[in-house]
Amino acid sequence: MKKVALILAGCGVYDGSEIYESVLTMLSLENHEASYQCFAPNIEQMHVINHLDGSVAEGESRNVLVEAARLARGKIKNLAEAKPADFDAVIVPGGFGVAKNLSDFAVKGADMSVQLEVLSFIQAMHAAAKPVGLICIAPTMAARLFGEGVKCTIGNDPEVAGAINTMGGSHQDRAVDEVCVDEAMKLVTTPAYMLASSIGEAAKGINRCVREVLNMA
Repeated sequence: MKKVALILAGCGVYDGSEIYESVLTMLSLENHEASYQCFAPNIEQMHVINHLDGSVAEGESRNVLVEAARLARGKIKNLAEAKPADFDAVIVPGGFGVAKNLSDFAVKGADMSVQLEVLSFIQAMHAAAKPVGLICIAPTMAARLFGEGVKCTIGNDPEVAGAINTMGGSHQDRAVDEVCVDEAMKLVTTPAYMLASSIGEAAKGINRCVREVLNMA
């Protein structure tokens, strides 16, 4: 049974991991007879968003690991404890928490940096020739993780695609049910809710992404 590290960014589309994308990834891994372990960095969120009205909850703070535990039903570990040797692959679902907590893309755009533990773990997996899956907005980290020329997709948003290209990546337009596979980098990306208008649409690309990652493992 292949074992996958699943990196979460909190809980909730606007300030953490996208819940549907995370659960669909877990379900797809189980349906493909793979096991997974959830991880998240033990850091504070950039901010907290009221998901009812989209406003910033002033004066409120939340911890990424504690919030991500909601998604993982408590079965989650500090990313600092993750050992690449224990896993065959790593997948990062989307949600704005990826651009706010796992990186600072939401604030700095093409001048972004990736959170140190996320950077260290994924680069170690890559150095060990283990595949990586990045979903939704997560491919904005690709150029920082893999270097210039890496192929990836977030769908077809011109602004985000332009930022990826500015950082040295090579953005490839893809439909919601498609993936971009960079064989040389062993990276698989899919747009999910960057394009999806329903959970069913998101599921098609995510399932394909999971399948491609496991086939490379």
